[in-house]
Amino acid sequence: MPHVVFFTGRPGIGKTTAVLRVVEKLREAGLRVGGMVSREMRVGGKRVGFEIVDLSTGRRGTLAHINQPQGPRVGKYRVCLEDLDEVGVGSIRRAIDEADVVVIDEVGPMELFSQRFKEVVREAVGCGKHVVGTIHQRASDKLVVELKKSPRVRVVELTELNRDHVPQEVAEAIIASWSKKEP
Repeated sequence: MPHVVFFTGRPGIGKTTAVLRVVEKLREAGLRVGGMVSREMRVGGKRVGFEIVDLSTGRRGTLAHINQPQGPRVGKYRVCLEDLDEVGVGSIRRAIDEADVVVIDEVGPMELFSQRFKEVVREAVGCGKHVVGTIHQRASDKLVVELKKSPRVRVVELTELNRDHVPQEVAEAIIASWSKKEP
């Protein structure tokens, strides 16, 4: 299995859940995992935005929100480039420097507005460490095309049939690869 695995699939299929399952298994095996995940922000049961969570520090930032006053628009949301660059890019850069495995959730339309985000994703993919992440299914940015064509990257489409066992398989492959490195 390549060192870089990105999950893709239709919205709501469980891409972030799959990444978090991989993170849990890797941490149980003693690996240091860093990077970022994106989560929905809900008020009264309604989605109002998305937050970024740094897996190493727990620091949170706003990725996009319906009340964000400025920033690029994606649907009814505006992207908070400041938090994306500070929390998101910062968490990935820290993971490249300090973690055994880098998590990038997600490479999608909101995140792709940030040039710094694109740069750090390329850096992560090329750093030689294991990377686990998600790619928005319909994203067509040049970076996404590069990732999908790269021999270093395996893109796995999650479906109802495979989403329960694929995270375990990815985690086991990373743990096996990591075990071979240890003296």
